[in-house]
Amino acid sequence: MAAQLTVEEIEALEPTFLGPTWLKNPDDSWKLPKHTLGWQIAGWCAEYLEAEHGGPWRFTSEQLRFVLWWYAIDDNGRFVYRKGVLQRLKGWGKDPLLAVISLVEFVGPSRFSHWGPDGQPVGAPHPQAWVQIAAVSRDQTRNTMTLMPSLMSDKLIETYGIKAGAELIRANGGRQRLEAVTSSFRALEGGRVTFTVLNETHHWVTGNNGDRMYETIDGNATKKDSRYLAITNAYLPGEDSVAERMREAFEKILDGRAADVGFMYDSIEAHPATPLTPEAIRIVLPKIRGDAVWLRVETILQSILDTTIAPSRSRRMWLNQIVASEDALYGPAEWDVLRDDSKMLQPGDEIVMGFDGGLKDDATALVALRVSDMYACVLGLWEKPDGPRGDDWAVPRAQVDSAVHDALRTFEVRGFYADVALWESYISEWSDTYGEGLAVKAPGKDAIGWDMRSSLKASTMAHERLMRSVFDRKLVHDGDRKLRRHALNARRRTNNYGISFGKEGRESPRKVDAYAALMLAHEALVDLRAHGKKVRKRTGRGYFL
Repeated sequence: MAAQLTVEEIEALEPTFLGPTWLKNPDDSWKLPKHTLGWQIAGWCAEYLEAEHGGPWRFTSEQLRFVLWWYAIDDNGRFVYRKGVLQRLKGWGKDPLLAVISLVEFVGPSRFSHWGPDGQPVGAPHPQAWVQIAAVSRDQTRNTMTLMPSLMSDKLIETYGIKAGAELIRANGGRQRLEAVTSSFRALEGGRVTFTVLNETHHWVTGNNGDRMYETIDGNATKKDSRYLAITNAYLPGEDSVAERMREAFEKILDGRAADVGFMYDSIEAHPATPLTPEAIRIVLPKIRGDAVWLRVETILQSILDTTIAPSRSRRMWLNQIVASEDALYGPAEWDVLRDDSKMLQPGDEIVMGFDGGLKDDATALVALRVSDMYACVLGLWEKPDGPRGDDWAVPRAQVDSAVHDALRTFEVRGFYADVALWESYISEWSDTYGEGLAVKAPGKDAIGWDMRSSLKASTMAHERLMRSVFDRKLVHDGDRKLRRHALNARRRTNNYGISFGKEGRESPRKVDAYAALMLAHEALVDLRAHGKKVRKRTGRGYFL
């Protein structure tokens, strides 16, 4: 349908503009901060930094507005923004801009000194500046660090006594330092860093400890009253990357669900209805590239029209749109709307449970659904860590078994469906111990075992029932990030009976086991409502209604 839009309709598809950079006054002029160090910084950059082809550094209008707002000062001389995100399409120039800002933080007038006679703030260098370019791989830090030599003029080097290395630059006898860091989050703990660049946070995920690096950087910034700025492309929903977490935090502020902690988020994103046609791209791309006129529309168009590149990837790279893969069952819009922070699972609640188990590579999950309101909650999730920590890792079966018993003692469990693969002996034991107390029995040889491998038709129909509950917004959840990640990882698999699900590939590290456990819990609830029986309450290890 989008491909049939007229030129006039495409012209009317205005991008989404986020951040103060895009605010305007009633007369259509750009709104600028009342007090900022940005003007002084722009002059300092022109004096001490060099542009790519020689001559003094000059910000584009868009870059300058960003810098003016990032260095905005309140009436008490404190920065308005404590942390920030710069999200732009690929090739916009995020690395060069952040390299410039890093040099400003290194030896430039980056800190409030006093008020000038004109009532504007005057900046001064931080006397013990410690600037870090942080990333989860050395290649990412190299993108920024390799720009430093070309930016530093002879005047800068001589004035500030610069001693430059590949990964560490010192100034003024070593009192100020700028460095690239990719070490573990533990090595970053406690650093007296004054400014940090978080490079390509769409790659910062749990598997590479990106989430812990972010938490450490935020903690260091809080202790030292410093700041940090992240740069990112549009992230892939469901990966639970730091970029995704920061966007969600920003949207909570916009929605009034969280306090504004001085968070500056700057992005231009193409309208969701933008079709990937040559006519549309030629109209829309100039709007969202901003001042990055070096991005050639026709070259980008060739990439977008390349059928070997998934359209969703083209949208993330070139339209700066946050979109899921084409075969994803759900996007953030479908899943996040089900969140209800007012609900909480309580001991004694009447629930059903679903279980999907693995041994080494796959995750193991135990998920509950409350009978009264279809409220989903993760009771346990065990996943193989990425990297060296995952070597020789195996699911801690004793912990899983204990969690199942704890759940059956804590809640009034009316039904419990567990995929039998790899866990037959445990499931048989659970069935022997608790099966009589369940109001609904699995369609297998015992009360709990539900073999997802035995009937493609049964599994597919169970999945379609879950999908209807999701799309009809009958199911709600607590926003658990692990369940969200697994649900958004699930990919559509069509067969003769309808729509099933699976991982994006057999060897994919993006797990879906918690979603599978949710499906089994949901199916237990469907059966309970259809033909569940009343069960006498009993005491002991198994306690049911």
